[in-house]
Parts: sequence; C-alpha cells; structure tokens
Amino acid sequence: MEQQADDVDPRRHRRPDPDADADRDDGRNETLSERSDRNWNEMLQETRIVQTGTQILSGFLLTIAFQPRFSTLTTFQHVVYLALVAIATLTTAMALTPVVLHRRLFRRHRKPEVVRLGHRFLVLAMSGLGLVMTGTVLLIFDVAAGRTAGAVAAVAVVVLLLSLAVGPARVVLRAPAADPEG
Repeated sequence: MEQQADDVDPRRHRRPDPDADADRDDGRNETLSERSDRNWNEMLQETRIVQTGTQILSGFLLTIAFQPRFSTLTTFQHVVYLALVAIATLTTAMALTPVVLHRRLFRRHRKPEVVRLGHRFLVLAMSGLGLVMTGTVLLIFDVAAGRTAGAVAAVAVVVLLLSLAVGPARVVLRAPAADPEG
C-alpha cells in the first residue's frame, strides 16, 4: 500500500525552519538559527578544554616509550601503555570531529544537525578522556607502587570522575528552576 504524502513524518524529511522560535518557554527570544549558533559556540569552548586535556595526556604518553626505563616495564604495563596511546588517539579524533563536521557542512544550513552530532562526539571524547586519565593513573601507580596501588588509584579516579559527571547535574536538576525573568 502506498503511503500518502500527508502520512510522512515531517521531522524525518524536512529541516527545521531556521527562523521559527526555538523554545518559547525558556525565557530567550531566539530563532532556531540563533540557538544553534549559541549552542555551537558553547560546545566549541567545551571542545577546546577536552582537546587540551587529551593533547597534554597524549604528549605525556608518547614520551614514555623513549625513556630508558620503558624496557623494564612488565607485559601488563606495556599493554596498558599501548591501549592508552590508542584510546588517546581515538579521543583526540573524536574531539576534533565536531570541528571537522562544521567545516564540511559550512554554509549548508545544517547547524542544528552539526550541533546535535557534535554534542554526541564531544560526550564520547569526554568519556575517552576519562578512560585515558584513569589508565594513566593506573600505569603510573602500577610502575611506582605496584599493581594493587595502581588498581586502587584507578578505581578512585573512576569514582571521582563519575561523581563529578553525575553529582553536580543531579543537584542542579533537583533545585527549582530559576525564574528566567528575575
């Protein structure tokens, strides 16, 4: 049976009107285009922070292989090191993807989609950064103080990162929303 044109879900086949109000109830008087621009600028600032953290950790990791003591690392430490280099590289690529996506779709009136996809890649990059941070602590503590100290330190980092990722947002969401006009 043929589907009538009226039966097609318009959200799947039509881009949002860039001049329509984005959300009339949020206290801002902005169009979808203005909201997309604002969201892109905010996301770009977050991307810079994630990229900086990833680049610093990646640089640190890359220097380890050229240290005299590298050959004395255990097989476990070598595996952790190589996994960290791979995850750091992947994380850097994910953090750069929103910028690449923006450049590839520049002036094609697709900023809402760029922001939506960019957000997803940035969340993945932040997760990757958390993995690299945790693994780096594991490796350093394992080399300096032993496997048990490495495991305990890594678990502590995971607990800290999850607490910081979830806790503050829960506090904000439990509090009553601020009056946008006051």
